[in-house]
Amino acid sequence: MNLVHIGRVHSHLITRTSAPRQAHEGAPHASLEIRPAYIEALDGFKPGMDIWVLTWLHQADRNVLKTHPRSNPRSPLQGVFTTRSPDRPNPIGLHRTKILSITEHWIRVESLEAIDGTPIIDIKPVIDREVDD
Repeated sequence: MNLVHIGRVHSHLITRTSAPRQAHEGAPHASLEIRPAYIEALDGFKPGMDIWVLTWLHQADRNVLKTHPRSNPRSPLQGVFTTRSPDRPNPIGLHRTKILSITEHWIRVESLEAIDGTPIIDIKPVIDREVDD
């Protein structure tokens, strides 16, 4: 399997501990810097569109199989696949956000809980109903 990063997140969030668990819990706006080789793939995105940003959670512990949900030790341990924990065998982050602006190789987005420097592995439009493609 070959996975390449198409860009990086630029955010005021610097550490995992400073990042909210979910975007709606106070995440700041962020900028997505897209690598030059992938700029053409942004054609069709417009401000106001909801998108999914898939990231590689590069600071994750990839050996975690069970966790306390939301890091609450009073919660019983659960399999990591049943949680949104960033610590997991393949630490892929899934973030729904809205495009605020697009300029050259930058996409400015609403609330994003990814920390500064997080690699972006894909961007997809949010589709509210099934369509071909």
